[in-house]
Amino acid sequence: MTGGEGFERARPHAELSARMVEVGAKEVTDREAEAECVVTMTPTACAQLVAGTPKGDPIEAARIAGLMGVKRTPDLLPFCHPIAVTGAEVRVEPDQESGTIRVWTRVRARDRTGVEMESLTAAAVAALSVYDTAKAYDRAARIDGLRLLTKSGGKSGDYAGPS
Repeated sequence: MTGGEGFERARPHAELSARMVEVGAKEVTDREAEAECVVTMTPTACAQLVAGTPKGDPIEAARIAGLMGVKRTPDLLPFCHPIAVTGAEVRVEPDQESGTIRVWTRVRARDRTGVEMESLTAAAVAALSVYDTAKAYDRAARIDGLRLLTKSGGKSGDYAGPS
């Protein structure tokens, strides 16, 4: 099919229409989530990012970008509710020898819905910020392994991903 032909036939049910789920009746609880990903590049490119570039300090810029990602998550993802974030942490950890930069995030909130998407968005946006600078030094740079590490709080309970 081209141009969306048959799309209506593929999704004929109104109950499949996009909408935000109702969370008003859920209990307000403390929520926390951690996420990570890795930006891989040549060791030389990584060393250049650590040393700084004409744009400034890409490591600090990535931390700030990740924090901005937390705040903008409901603007980027249509099913995410705006939540009362109480804290966020973004670590951008270069390993020049291996040519990797690990991005780790933790987001906390006291709300009716979780912070997993905020933590994942923070990691992804921070990694994109690193990549934006790394590509000038290594066109083959890549972002790998975006994943939820842990989450706590809420009805579904705690989660710890494989180590």
